[in-house]
Amino acid sequence: MFTNCFSDAYAESPTPAAVAESPWSYADLADLATVAPMAIEARLYSTALLKPERAPGLAAGFARFYVEADVVSLIRGSGPLAARISYLVDLPLDAKGKPPKLKKKQPVLLFARPVAGAAAGSSSTGSVQLIAPDAQLPWDAATESRLRAILTELVKPGAPPAITGIANGFHVPGTLPGEGETQLFLDTKTGEPVSITVLTAADGSRRWSAAFGEIVDESAPIPRQNTLGWYRLACGLPRSLPLSKLGGTAPEDRKKAAADYAVVLGALGQCTRTRTPPPGL
Repeated sequence: MFTNCFSDAYAESPTPAAVAESPWSYADLADLATVAPMAIEARLYSTALLKPERAPGLAAGFARFYVEADVVSLIRGSGPLAARISYLVDLPLDAKGKPPKLKKKQPVLLFARPVAGAAAGSSSTGSVQLIAPDAQLPWDAATESRLRAILTELVKPGAPPAITGIANGFHVPGTLPGEGETQLFLDTKTGEPVSITVLTAADGSRRWSAAFGEIVDESAPIPRQNTLGWYRLACGLPRSLPLSKLGGTAPEDRKKAAADYAVVLGALGQCTRTRTPPPGL
């Protein structure tokens, strides 16, 4: 039986420089980590390929397996977990259209929830449901290190919440010609305040900041790439500013706000994903 190591699990994780680069992007892992109530390191014990007629909803180009795996570590979870668990996973066929070969003791990372009727982390949690049909990743040290770093950020007080859109905003000209300020207030899943401020100097240079909380600090550094704050913005903001959210702002100032917003998106860069985000993100 494995007990929760939620508070201590992250303390000993290696620094990013100590391991090779993960094959998964930050967004790939953050997508899974923010949805899954359980993150598990395990080793495959046995696998059985299911016939298509026993795999309802199986997507074309995939094979479904019934898997039993031995738990190595409950990276995230709310209590004890059985030493051996079972689950279903859909994995892509190879280039020849054949199901992948899964080896006994192959290490994997699972993103899961307890099956219906079992309390998360109870001693009877011997079966889990992956949060997406393919939410089993091959384990490697770099991926585990990045995952633990994401989970550490998620549990910190004041962690940036998921962004669902633009609530409202405005642009006002400054005192000197060319100066201006754009403020945008964001909608979040939790209702916690998040805002973006863009200041334009008379020479046309721009400086922007993001505030995760009530206090707006225009001198705050922008979120570094591959951090939770960056992920929330880069992956949660719409690709263009909905001008209808700038009620009471003159048409010319709306254009300036849209230009400021484009600068923010450009500075954040792309939200790179190599896999489909799980349902419920």
